[in-house]
Order: sequence, then C-alpha cells, then structure tokens
Amino acid sequence: MTLPRPLACIALLASLAVSAPAWATEAPWCKAGKPVKLGGLNWESGALLTELIRTVLEQGYGCQTETVPGNTVTLENALASNDIQIIAEEWVGRSEAWNKAASAGKVKAVGKVIVGATEGWYVPDYVINGDAKRGIKAAAPKLKAVSDLPGHIALFRDAEEPAKGRFLNCPTGWTCEGVNSQKLKAYKLEGSYVNFRPGTGAALDAEISSAYQRGKPILFYYWAPTALMGKYKFIKLQEPAYNEACFKTLANKDHPSPCGSAAPEALIQTALSKPLADGDPALTAFLTRFNVPIERLNQSLAHMADNKLDAAAEAKLFFAAQPKVWQAWVPADVAAKLKAAPK
Repeated sequence: MTLPRPLACIALLASLAVSAPAWATEAPWCKAGKPVKLGGLNWESGALLTELIRTVLEQGYGCQTETVPGNTVTLENALASNDIQIIAEEWVGRSEAWNKAASAGKVKAVGKVIVGATEGWYVPDYVINGDAKRGIKAAAPKLKAVSDLPGHIALFRDAEEPAKGRFLNCPTGWTCEGVNSQKLKAYKLEGSYVNFRPGTGAALDAEISSAYQRGKPILFYYWAPTALMGKYKFIKLQEPAYNEACFKTLANKDHPSPCGSAAPEALIQTALSKPLADGDPALTAFLTRFNVPIERLNQSLAHMADNKLDAAAEAKLFFAAQPKVWQAWVPADVAAKLKAAPK
C-alpha cells in the first residue's frame, strides 16, 4: 500500500527515530558518571581485546573504565550481578555459570568478536611427522586421535608420576579447565594421565614453548587465536564428533558420567550485563560491531609476544596501524575523537 506523502514522511521519521540509537554517539551510562567495569581476562587475546574496548570507551565515548581481574567463572558471575559490565571475549555456551546467567536473562552476548576460532587437544607436528631440519624423528607416527593416547603414556611421561603420562590443561578457574577435566574422565584417561594445571596462561604458554623449542613431546589443550598458533606447527588430535548432549556433560564439571565430544563451533561474542545492554544503546551498538579478523588478531598477538609488549602497548599500535578495522566499529564523530586522541 502506498502512503500519502505526509504520512510517508512521518513514517520515515519514525523509522529513523527508532534506528537512531544504533549510531548514538553519547553513552548514557558514561554521561551519568558511572564507570564501565571490564573483566580482566588473563589470556592473550582476551587481554588485547579488553584493551581495545577500553580505549574506545575512554577516548571515543568519554567513559571512565576499570579492569577487574578474575578467572572466567568469577567474572561471569560478576557480570550476572552487574559488578562488572563487559567481558570482551566470551566463549558462549561453554560455561555452566554463563548458561545459567543467560537463561535467567541477566547477561547478553552481542556481535561476533572473533570468527574462525579453534580449540582442542594438540601435540607438536614433529611428534607425528618428525622434523628433518631439526633432526627430530617421528616419535608417534600412528598417533591420530585421543583414543590412541592409552598407547602413548610413556611418550608423554609425567616427570613427577613416571608411570603416567601428562596432559597439560588450562589454569584452574578457566572454563576450558573444567571441560578438559571432564574429557579425561570421558576418554577413560583419568587413571593413566596426570591432569596438570599450570598456574597462569603465561605458564601454559611457557611450558608449551619450552617443549617445542627443545623438540620434546608434549600433550596439551590449546586454541586459536593465539601467538603460539602463529609461531609453531601443532596437530589437533581427533575427538568424537560434536554431540550437544555429550558436550553438556563436559561443560558441567559435576556430571558423574561425561561422554566424549569435540567442542562445538566456537561462538565468541562480547558479553554485557543486562543493565548496560538495556540502558546504553550507544555502547551496545559499538560492541555489537566490535570484531578483529582472526588473521590480524593472530599477527598482533605474535607481535605482542615476540616483543614482550603488554596489551596496552599493542593496542596503541593496533589503533595506529588498523584504522579500517576500528573505524567500522563506531560512528564517524566517535572515530574522529579516537583519531585525535593523544597516542
């Protein structure tokens, strides 16, 4: 049906009024003087993404920000209670704490901050294929899947319990630590492999890097995007195909009889507390658009690691070198503020 011209104009103006908040340039949360608290994620990509968001909030929207340290589950619970407002990198659906908060409507995930991420159990490529340039012979040419691990206990021998192999898990408190611990049960490896949890993400990286540089066998959980994925060649071991029901038993650390499953395709979003998501359309719109292409992110993480830079220093370089990426996140006047901000 064709509307008369005056009615059509009114309808157009109403449509613009409804859509206007998506490109709003003033943040009500920040204008009210309330600080935006971000989860202080303690892995490389999470730390860098948090710093990128923090920079936009402060320099583009005039917000006061705070970074609150904590492990994944602690931060997810804090988000649900609005003690923090943003988690930059949320692997949606992987945590019982997140799932409960999302079901209760206390949190909201927006955008797709990382697309194409992977995760699983890995070994260095040379363990299976050898490395002629380094004079390393293939130690386990038939190792293809997690189901082969019972036959390779001696290869991955634990230094403190030499009758067992060692599986290098995530640090305690990370969502992946609980999932991997359940996988050890599901794959019947609990009695033959030590579930070794490093103290920090940096310690996890250090142990993997040390083994790789020495050409030693190591079995570990890892994921992309990360600096190590860009520096080294790893092979992911096969797992049973993703099964939704089984993965729920893995995500529930208290489930008594978990069943094996590969991880689902990663959905990585930015997580917001309900009060921020409902009360600030400008910041919600920015965070919905917030995305760093995975190849670019891997490069930044590798540069950060190689040059021993912290996330804040790498973020400054990102804003200087990647204007086409970050200008797509915000309206033009906010982009202008970011461009004019002191570096």
